[in-house]
Amino acid sequence: MSKEIEEAVEAYKQKQFEYEQFLAGVLVFFQKHPTLNQKPLPIIHSIKSRLKDPDHLSEKLQRKLDKGTVITKDNIFTSITDFIGVRVLHLYQDQFEPIHSTIIEKVANGDWIFVEEPKAYTWDPESVQFYQKLNIATEVRDTFYTSIHYLVKPNNQNSICCEIQVRTLFEEIWGEIDHTINYPHPTDSLACKEQLRVLQKLVSTGTRLADSIFRTLNEHNGDKNSR
Repeated sequence: MSKEIEEAVEAYKQKQFEYEQFLAGVLVFFQKHPTLNQKPLPIIHSIKSRLKDPDHLSEKLQRKLDKGTVITKDNIFTSITDFIGVRVLHLYQDQFEPIHSTIIEKVANGDWIFVEEPKAYTWDPESVQFYQKLNIATEVRDTFYTSIHYLVKPNNQNSICCEIQVRTLFEEIWGEIDHTINYPHPTDSLACKEQLRVLQKLVSTGTRLADSIFRTLNEHNGDKNSR
């Protein structure tokens, strides 16, 4: 390990407690928000979080160095933005809008600041239209990766930031399988790549079907209540 990497990792270790504090606050926001956690069917299904492990950080910095990018103690906190991450999972796509709205409200109230504008990653043209209606920048990925990313920090004076990802449970299944076989080194199996493409199409179909099921349920319950 190079001296630059050692010093950069040590700088991160010195700030880990601050990252843990901000991560705890982000988690409480999603876990306790009344709109997102109403019974009997909360909008948020589950939440995952992680704090970057120093050993994994060392490996990441080495991979960047191998590709010609030098990360030092002086630029690590502007070059690496995923020291902490929160993943918010929901059952179907219609539930995304209230999650997005609460994040926007949190920023509007001055509690968080966007490090960069929210971005939706997708491969599906219909999803592109859905996100664009919400004024979310959208990037089409030929890897079939699907998720909405937010990068927030507590204030302008603080370099600490948190990456928030929002996706459906169907998308999470695909993402976990893809991550397992393609990270940190992409598979060279053509069969696996093709199977991942097929799986993503099944995932997209499942998400649409889930939306249809819950829309039908809401219409049915509305008809019952109007009698």
